[in-house]
Amino acid sequence: MSGRLVILGAGVSGTGAAVLANTLSDYKGKVFVSDYSSIKPKYKDLLRQHSIDYEENTHNTERILSASEIIKSPGIPESNELIKKIRNAGIKLISEIEFAGRYTTAKKICITGSNGKTTTTMLVNHILQKAGISTGLAGNVGESFALQVAMNRDNQPDYYVLEISSFQLDDMFDFKADIAVLLNITPDHLDRYNYKFQEYINSKFRIIRNQGKDDVFIYCADDQVISTELTKLKISSMCIPFSIETQPDKGAYLKDNNLIVNINKNTFKMMVDELSLHGKHNVYNSMAAAITASALNIRKETIRECLADFQGVEHRLELVMQIHGIFFVNDSKATNINSTWYALESMKTKVVWIVGGIDKGNDYSMLSDLVQEKVRAIVCLGVDNTKIHQAFEGKVEVITDTTSMKEAVRNAYYLARNGDTILLSPACASFDLFENYEDRGKQFKLAVREL
Repeated sequence: MSGRLVILGAGVSGTGAAVLANTLSDYKGKVFVSDYSSIKPKYKDLLRQHSIDYEENTHNTERILSASEIIKSPGIPESNELIKKIRNAGIKLISEIEFAGRYTTAKKICITGSNGKTTTTMLVNHILQKAGISTGLAGNVGESFALQVAMNRDNQPDYYVLEISSFQLDDMFDFKADIAVLLNITPDHLDRYNYKFQEYINSKFRIIRNQGKDDVFIYCADDQVISTELTKLKISSMCIPFSIETQPDKGAYLKDNNLIVNINKNTFKMMVDELSLHGKHNVYNSMAAAITASALNIRKETIRECLADFQGVEHRLELVMQIHGIFFVNDSKATNINSTWYALESMKTKVVWIVGGIDKGNDYSMLSDLVQEKVRAIVCLGVDNTKIHQAFEGKVEVITDTTSMKEAVRNAYYLARNGDTILLSPACASFDLFENYEDRGKQFKLAVREL
């Protein structure tokens, strides 16, 4: 498609898309980037380096509506007034993933789910690289997919391993995953989906859009939402489930504390205790990665080695340090209830739990039993903690409110006892007090080290 291309948002995805577009004859000199906020210096430098026209702290509506196609940041909601005007004008809106996918011949492994996306994506990439397969790591993790496509036009990797959010999936139309992985679906981001869970489910299932008989769909058979949705759909791709509750004829399952993957009579087996990642949620993540690797005919020894030596993901159940017998665990990446459920479920000690932020329609009731069993005290970290108090008052000894990470960590430290774990697992978005979950996690680690 040729014509004027507008990109809304000049973050990692927007600037990457702009650079890629500017390398194409159809768009060179016709790319315009618009960001309603200030553009970070590193992204501004990249745009200037490639002579790409941009604006910041405003939107020139007339210029934007003159576009033949618009790429938007996944952070911009449909409720945005400018997006409504673009829709009314009939201009096509797409994601960076959709755009970049047009210009690469590499195979694409795409991983989504409400929880575990980053860990599984990093683990799959780790296995492929150790197997000698060239990869690009992108999407919600690593560098911009579009920027990598632009920089590697003459030397594309064998595979792109992409972590893809529901927001990115919403604006994908012709893109196709060669291998699609759907880890789980639990209520999340409902504020972006009109508080209708089915709309969020529909978004997640776009991961298998355009797949055919030669493609692979890997999914969790224990997830009731996924299982129910599959009864409504006719899927063309090869479907491979994983489960810890049943033993599918083809796929991954547990038997006698062994993780077993059986695909095309080729069986991989590994003791669960040998996995580097612990907890029920990480058994699922390891299963999904092992199936992906097995589907690519990677040697069993390589898969086993990688599942045993993978170091995990920053801000996801990351042990920061131990001070005076108290463990500090950074799980800032837990931005929804289900993710925090897995974190609490994996704790082997009593917990002082740091929780709070921007509520995305959370129902805390599913945490009630775990909190009563494991949590000694709750430290709220957010602007509005009303729902947390309503959900847990009377179920723990102490609930306190704080408005900074330093205050939260110090309060938690005073409340904890020898042998306890102080767990930052917010179950909420971070934007009320922090730039993002990474900023929140880094501030947690800094505050711990300052004790």
